[in-house]
Amino acid sequence: MISVKNVTLAFGKRVLFDEVNINFVKGNCYGVIGANGAGKSTFLKILSGEIEPNKGTVEITPGERMAVLKQNHFEFDEVTVLNTVLMGHQRLWKVMHEKDAIYAKEDFTEEDGMKAGELEAEFGEMGGYEAESNAGSLLSSLGVGESMHQSLVKDIPSNYKVRVLLAQALFGNPDILLLDEPTNGLDIETIGWLENFLAEYENIVLVVSHDRHFLDTVCTHVADVDRSKIKVFTGNYTFWYESSQLISRQISDKNKKNEDKRKELLDFIARFSANASKSKQATSRKKALEKLVIEEIQPSNRKYPGIIFQPLREVGNQILNVEQLSKRTSDRVLFDKVSFSINKGDKIAFLSRDPLAVTQFFEIINGQSTADAGKFEWGTTITKAYLPLENQEFFQEALSLMDWLRQFVPPHVTDADEPFIRGFLGKMLFSGDDVQKKTNVLSGGEKVRCMISRMMLQNPNLVILDQPTNHLDLESIQSFNEGCQTFPGVVLITSHDHTFIQTVANRIIELTPKGIIDRLTTFDEYMEDKRVQEIRMEYYG
Repeated sequence: MISVKNVTLAFGKRVLFDEVNINFVKGNCYGVIGANGAGKSTFLKILSGEIEPNKGTVEITPGERMAVLKQNHFEFDEVTVLNTVLMGHQRLWKVMHEKDAIYAKEDFTEEDGMKAGELEAEFGEMGGYEAESNAGSLLSSLGVGESMHQSLVKDIPSNYKVRVLLAQALFGNPDILLLDEPTNGLDIETIGWLENFLAEYENIVLVVSHDRHFLDTVCTHVADVDRSKIKVFTGNYTFWYESSQLISRQISDKNKKNEDKRKELLDFIARFSANASKSKQATSRKKALEKLVIEEIQPSNRKYPGIIFQPLREVGNQILNVEQLSKRTSDRVLFDKVSFSINKGDKIAFLSRDPLAVTQFFEIINGQSTADAGKFEWGTTITKAYLPLENQEFFQEALSLMDWLRQFVPPHVTDADEPFIRGFLGKMLFSGDDVQKKTNVLSGGEKVRCMISRMMLQNPNLVILDQPTNHLDLESIQSFNEGCQTFPGVVLITSHDHTFIQTVANRIIELTPKGIIDRLTTFDEYMEDKRVQEIRMEYYG
């Protein structure tokens, strides 16, 4: 168990945590949520001992081992991949080297023999004789092949380093597992493996993530960081979000009787409990919900941005026609012979095992890059808005947010006065003096919110979104997701956010080096389609 008692932390006048008291118990997985800057990552660092609070204590049950997902991707550059994983179990690693040092002695004594025997016994109890095999299996499960296991970490591709560090944290079945954004840099298949691993994990897990599907799959509880406090709620992220929204609606409905409100809540909990029985963590989550006291459910006091795309006109019959489009880099083919047409009502998720492929495709159809072969043609009725993967070029000058957004006012708008501009910034939670903030001091999330304001200003009937959830907090992701679901136009999207793709897309197009796979289906159905998997194996080799 982890017991947090009266923990307080302040940086200058800013109080991050004030008298926080929580217990985290075995068998539960806690999703730590909160707005950007609320202190989620800092809280994990307090638990791990990396940061000392101003006041209060963190107590861990004696003898329990804690493992933390390291954030420094260069810390183990001079260590082999396999040894980096083994070092995740510090005591095992220490014992391994102590006994090896004894055996290496030239003047091996009887006392050395007794000490070596003690270490061998401890080594065996910790699973030391299977350690290398287990570490190798863990790496392979995370997509790090055997050919890399004896390489130095500095010599493997950068996108594999986070997988090695994740294997390090998971290795040896720690009693307490602290994971900060563990899905970053993972593909959908590897995220699925991690979901299954954690859903069956029997010890304490605390995880910070912006991936709602991941949180829903693995979490039994939500730890909400808000207003310098942390409150723990039963259920996963969707249960927390929907129940808090329900309570908020009930509070605003002053005429509703208390017994009616209580019945509505009980019905909601019963429906969610039934759904929980289908989840990977069915038993623990269902038991937790059965013990839930209605008074524990509280409304969220978070602010959600208003992301609403309002087209000036409906799309025509001719939207986008792509013929035999191909693109390669100096060392590989990104995609080849891509041909398809977009229809009214399409909301298309673009996939590829090569993340550069979809970004290049989006840049080509936006006129920002050129294809090696093939052509494309937009319909005359199309007004598109593009959210690129990288947005640095839009923030080169130190402009106020008002002046920054004003430069993107489209020709059809004739009355772009201050209230008009403020309205679009206000939808993205830039209010009051925030609109005078300079663009050169914005955080990554603030820049993305500015880019979304720019998109809404354009009144598009087609939006192109390259990893739209990057840098956004859960509130913005939720609103963006809902905005795309209700958008009457066409959506082209690529994302690692499972929930976003599953709830928005009605068509999947996968770009491969040997052609495309094109299906009118949801994302989940696509990933479970056996014929699709056969084609993927054939195309990727």
